[in-house]
Amino acid sequence: MFNLAKTAVLMAVITALFIFIGGVLGGGQGVLIAFLFAVGMNFFSYWNSDKMVLKMVGAIQVDETNYPKYYQMIRELSQKADLPMPKVYIIEEDAPNAFATGRNPENAAVAATTGILSILTERELRGVMGHELAHVKHRDILISTIAATMAGAISGIANFAMFLSPRDSEGRSNPIAGILVMLLAPLAASLIQMSISRAREYDADRGGAEISGDPEALAMALRKIENYASGIPFQAVEEHPAVAQMMIMNPLSAGGLRGLFSTHPATEQRVTNLLQMSQTGIYPN
Repeated sequence: MFNLAKTAVLMAVITALFIFIGGVLGGGQGVLIAFLFAVGMNFFSYWNSDKMVLKMVGAIQVDETNYPKYYQMIRELSQKADLPMPKVYIIEEDAPNAFATGRNPENAAVAATTGILSILTERELRGVMGHELAHVKHRDILISTIAATMAGAISGIANFAMFLSPRDSEGRSNPIAGILVMLLAPLAASLIQMSISRAREYDADRGGAEISGDPEALAMALRKIENYASGIPFQAVEEHPAVAQMMIMNPLSAGGLRGLFSTHPATEQRVTNLLQMSQTGIYPN
């Protein structure tokens, strides 16, 4: 119920952002067009955002005939978590990463890159996929998927802001408004994503450790993913940066000012929490 409320709030906030951009770019008529567009996007995202995200990253559905160990691992962990068997996908990318998507546990999907399958041990991979299934169990996959697709739409609109000849209240051209929309709209979308993403990563780390029964394995996996990912570009995410916040580790994260707006908490803090859970059985709040 709580995540349903968060989803509703997210949709309302993004709708308001669409309306604001519409007002800046087109006055009263722009507000109406933006409102109708936002309502349509919300409806479309609810039913189709998972398919869009999987297509964006080039995910390919697999089964136990072509990826038997990986598929059987997901089935075993799903049973342990008391979840329906999700659809299972592979992404042909060297960058090590994984994510989950779908509007509910009955329509969920998990995906992992070929890179993560090659660098992690079976024990570490179980920790990672437990993390992704924890996202499914907590029902926050819909939130992250909608956030990714809507943020991508906002950024797309912002890119055209300079060419749409924004008007002020008296109908005069206002290029400054176009510049502000182009710069601030993607930032606002990123802040929305950040606000819902960091806390759920901690929750999924705890839940994933409980599902796999091995907090230390997930901690080791996170360290290994960070070490490898920093030197291997994730091509599909670079082309569609809005989906970065869905990954177990943001492949676009960086230090400095950019790090302040990261959708994921610091890896070292996540590792520390998991190692403490491994020693005490309790995940720190």
